[in-house]
Amino acid sequence: MSQAPPIPDVDVDTLRCEIRNEYAEVAGNPQKGFHFHTGRRLAKILGYSETLLEAVPESAIDSFAGTGNPFSLGEIQRGARVVDVGSGAGIDSLIAGHLTGPEGRVIGIDMTPEMLEKATAAAEAAEMAQVKFREGYAEALPVADGWADVVISNGAVNLCPDKLTAFREMYRVLKPGGRIQIGDILVQKAVPDDAKRDIDLWKG
Repeated sequence: MSQAPPIPDVDVDTLRCEIRNEYAEVAGNPQKGFHFHTGRRLAKILGYSETLLEAVPESAIDSFAGTGNPFSLGEIQRGARVVDVGSGAGIDSLIAGHLTGPEGRVIGIDMTPEMLEKATAAAEAAEMAQVKFREGYAEALPVADGWADVVISNGAVNLCPDKLTAFREMYRVLKPGGRIQIGDILVQKAVPDDAKRDIDLWKG
């Protein structure tokens, strides 16, 4: 049996605080300019179709800060149950809600209150009662075992020091035969330990 990868030696509480601060700024001031792309321009770069974006209020698109396109990996069926890990301002949750239709259910999970507030307001504006948002961590999803048909995530796993636990949580909430669709960052070279301890390098 292979050994689990070591968890980076970083203060998790401090890291989460810094990430919250960064993404609170993305929620409240999306036009500020960041060291990563945001908004509609980013969605276009990542291959989001205009048809899907039409279902999403502009407020959620403005604060989009993902790293990939989880919808390019498989079709979300009507009536499906979807969990969005690291849902941010809600763009992917709302797209999923549009695809599942009123008979489906979507739960977006995020740890930044400002993003949750913005996402909830966007769901109400889009009249998507099937989409709900909850505060929580990727490593401890507030979702029942075996609830989801699909788990999506976009740029959240790279922010988790304990990635193995995050993936275990995704599998826990999946139904048998369910699937995971992730857009994220993958490095080709091992990250030095001193870089893993540098919280500024984690924030986006």
